[in-house]
Amino acid sequence: MNTLLVIAGIIAIVLLLVGGFNQALNFLLWVGLILLVLAVLGWVLDRARGSRTP
Repeated sequence: MNTLLVIAGIIAIVLLLVGGFNQALNFLLWVGLILLVLAVLGWVLDRARGSRTP
């Protein structure tokens, strides 16, 4: 019975850590998407103005 409690405790700690990392990764994913959209928008505007550099 003690091993079952230890295994349940380890699983609970792992799920707690993964939940915290998941929130941080979700935030970073949104930041990355916003930066990607801004980069594409800047590239499109640069191409539209005709300032092409080789």
